[in-house]
Amino acid sequence: MQNLRIIPNLEIKENYVVKGFQYEGVKKIGDPEKIAETLYKNGADELIFIDTVASLYQRNNLIEVIRNSSKKIFIPLTVGGGIKNLKDIYNLLRAGADKVAINTYATKNRNFITKAAKEFGSQCIVLFVQAKLINNEYFCLTDNSRENSGLKVTNWIQAAEELGAGEILLSSVDKDGAKNGYDYNLINDVLKISNLPIIPHGGCGKNSDIYNLIIKNKKLNAVSLSSHLYSNKLDVKKIKNFLNKKRIKIRK
Repeated sequence: MQNLRIIPNLEIKENYVVKGFQYEGVKKIGDPEKIAETLYKNGADELIFIDTVASLYQRNNLIEVIRNSSKKIFIPLTVGGGIKNLKDIYNLLRAGADKVAINTYATKNRNFITKAAKEFGSQCIVLFVQAKLINNEYFCLTDNSRENSGLKVTNWIQAAEELGAGEILLSSVDKDGAKNGYDYNLINDVLKISNLPIIPHGGCGKNSDIYNLIIKNKKLNAVSLSSHLYSNKLDVKKIKNFLNKKRIKIRK
């Protein structure tokens, strides 16, 4: 296992960081720029910004947030939500993003992944997968988990890897906000079929959830989380100190 990256995921709606349960019933957490800066100062290795209503309203509203944040934050920034053409990607990168996370539009227009990877490089293109267990199989949800694409998670990830995606943000809808541990079965299924870096998200409620995940899946070199950070006062340092004592190699 390489040095572990701790990557907070900021879900944003109408200029607020929000958090819900299984992507529903969201409550306001605070100002995204202030929260992002605090997380950066407290040891985050990367940050993910997701506009949760972008697909619904056919636009990504985070340009200004990213532009302002990138002037104060000097770690990789990934931005997702409502991305549907190369110009959207260009505008986000120009504003200060390092990578973009693509979900809804790519499930309906597969060649978009290839076009984006050729234009900006695979390392810039993150496939955002919102996975839900339905009748004992994991399916990809879109539109911030409001719609079932009909695509099975492993099939879609294999296809996206061939199309040029460079990384997978793997979010468990069932575990989102539950704070009872990551979805081990989902993560194992994906690790078996993909050679891409996987960033698991959903279910972290305490430091030991990260430890248990990494011990069970030594191929992982990154984890994403949100709810635990808000209850733990955004202190990534405490998480890293805990993992250090458990002899988990972490990004310095």
